[in-house]
Amino acid sequence: MDLFSAAFALLYQFGDAFAFLVLAACGLAIIFGMMGVINLAHGEFIMCGAYVTVAAARVGIPLPVAVVSGAVVSGLVGMLVERIVVRPLYRRPLDTIVATWGVSLIATQGTLILLGSTMAGIGTPFGSIDVGGYSYSVYRLVLIAAAIAVLVGLYLVFNATRFGIIARATIQVPHMAEALGVNTGRVYGITFGLGTALAGLAGGLYAPTMTLVPTMGSTFLMEAFVTVVVGGADVFLGTAPAAVVLGLVKALLTSWQGQLFGQIGLLVAVIIVIRILPKGFSGFFLRERA
Repeated sequence: MDLFSAAFALLYQFGDAFAFLVLAACGLAIIFGMMGVINLAHGEFIMCGAYVTVAAARVGIPLPVAVVSGAVVSGLVGMLVERIVVRPLYRRPLDTIVATWGVSLIATQGTLILLGSTMAGIGTPFGSIDVGGYSYSVYRLVLIAAAIAVLVGLYLVFNATRFGIIARATIQVPHMAEALGVNTGRVYGITFGLGTALAGLAGGLYAPTMTLVPTMGSTFLMEAFVTVVVGGADVFLGTAPAAVVLGLVKALLTSWQGQLFGQIGLLVAVIIVIRILPKGFSGFFLRERA
């Protein structure tokens, strides 16, 4: 393999790992960072988005529209779960862990009973390109672009819109926002719905690349959690830098010794980072600003 091919392979693997970490973690980071809720049903919302996307695509709906429909359904289900299950537990954060874990068990077993142990996929679109004698999926490049677009979109939503200003005010000083007439319950519901919609978007985007099973959420959950832990509470100052660092570590070790070493290196990197930066990257950046 020549130098260009080796460099392209490394960049491709890094971009693929970065996209997976960002898309898997953004929804979880928003719910945890802005609401303080550890959503153990995050993987099941990803699964919901994937199943809806595939079901929509199989009846003839174009894939981009099917992906959006998966995100919308996950967001609506998330708002329902927030209203019924999570909202009564905001003052009991540890109980939200148990409650969302229960939701995840119900969703997994319910999907298994209703839809069976597996669901036929739709195949990866756009074909592949050849570089240096190796074949690379074009759709993976689309996923990289989607991850960057999600980060940019979230930045604009929370920094350039009225909802973003109200949401940040509600999260930072909820009693003051309520005194000024803000319906904080509605803001929490929409924010939780946005987080679960992003989870559904991740599932919809990755649905063409994997086998759909009721337990597929666990594939995303571990890496989403470690990205949020390393990133810290801020989705912009934390999730993106964490995805860059962890994606680079995973890509380097995967290209050197294979997928297993990439996963091991990812977990070792997490241990090292949280040992040095207990509050994650966002805690470090916020401290430097102060």
